[in-house]
Amino acid sequence: MIAPVFEEIEPASDCDCPGCVLGRRAAPRPSPGGFHGRPVARGAAVVAAASAVLGAAPQVLAASYAPARPGVPAAGTVAAGPVADGSADGGAATTPQGGTAPLFGTGTSPAPASRSPAMTRTQIINRAKLWVDAQVPYSTTRYWSDGYRQDCSGYVSMAWGLLSNEWTGSLAQFGVKITKDELQPGDILLFHNAAAPQNGSHVVIFGGWTDYTRTAYTGYEQTPPHTRRQSTPYPYWNNTTKYVPYRYKNVTSGASGSEPGTGGALTPFPGTSYFGPGANNKYVTQLGQMLVARGGAAYYGTGPGPVWGEADRRATEAFQKAQGWTGSAADGLPGPRTWELLVTGAGKDIPPVKTGSVPAFPGRDYFRPGANNVYVTQLGQQLVKKGFGSYYATGPGPRWGEADRRAVEAFQKAQGWRGSAADGYPGPDTWRRLFT
Repeated sequence: MIAPVFEEIEPASDCDCPGCVLGRRAAPRPSPGGFHGRPVARGAAVVAAASAVLGAAPQVLAASYAPARPGVPAAGTVAAGPVADGSADGGAATTPQGGTAPLFGTGTSPAPASRSPAMTRTQIINRAKLWVDAQVPYSTTRYWSDGYRQDCSGYVSMAWGLLSNEWTGSLAQFGVKITKDELQPGDILLFHNAAAPQNGSHVVIFGGWTDYTRTAYTGYEQTPPHTRRQSTPYPYWNNTTKYVPYRYKNVTSGASGSEPGTGGALTPFPGTSYFGPGANNKYVTQLGQMLVARGGAAYYGTGPGPVWGEADRRATEAFQKAQGWTGSAADGLPGPRTWELLVTGAGKDIPPVKTGSVPAFPGRDYFRPGANNVYVTQLGQQLVKKGFGSYYATGPGPRWGEADRRAVEAFQKAQGWRGSAADGYPGPDTWRRLFT
């Protein structure tokens, strides 16, 4: 089945100057621009993709030096409704595109048998940046000086180095479906509306997560009025349940985690000496915040803060085990690889803590000298059940006392904890273990 050439229309120009009015009466012509502003050679033939697919005779247009104006639909294009420019929310609501075609359009030399050469991630991102730097105007009918159609799927075809112009309905055959956790620079987020291709179909190049929360990424896309690079909410501004991550099937070894060659604003690993008992610095806070963002909130009663504690160790250990690591690789102390996965948003999240019927930890202030509440009684009764009742002459009761502190201390030491981790005052981890 032949793929349709146009799924949607471009927004019509509203400029009423004589030149633009005349331009709207004629079929659009090839853009004069090229990479870094070099014009297409005068006299180069460009063929409109719509003519061949719709059965009309091929129409060869001579290259022109008239201003390139995106937004003028080709003659005979059927309107599919208004197209938003995305100025309100930062995203393009709809993105019209051409169909599958050779470089420079239908009627030119056909693509070689292999249309998917090998590409590194660095090459993909660097190619994507070329159009951003050149501010390539958006068009469904025009072809840039490199031969690629100036719409969203033509842009991805260019970045992936494909030897043909594809559309959202064919790009998937050049890639493999992946998950959000597997996304790396050079991959794409593709929404092809098979039921109504003219309604919202679009594709964006993934340039790397903007921070460890993995809620936004650097997106490269071809959308009116021209190519852009900007922070984009995952997976996109709209149709958030319909974008699917894909990886170019012939991608070779290259940079991963962030944009190749940039490093972004990611914090380098400060060194192992900044973590562990006695550590008190900003990196411990940053580690805790990243762990909370990756599912480790259950390990923290308060904070995270700059003082290293058992909560940091256990949350780090849980993250390491989530990656499938064991032994010394999951000791709860972050190394370069643990830090890299956290700051780039890569790897697997910490799975939910299965607490069963464990009551919620009320807070540390309920267990201090002078405290008198039901939680002290509940704590003491559980200590007795766990075999630490020998410290109570009577009770347990609601008033916090030395018997409670010594029983808690003994329980903490039984977990292998020492120092401040076994001070006799329950925290969220003591509480969780006591009631598990």
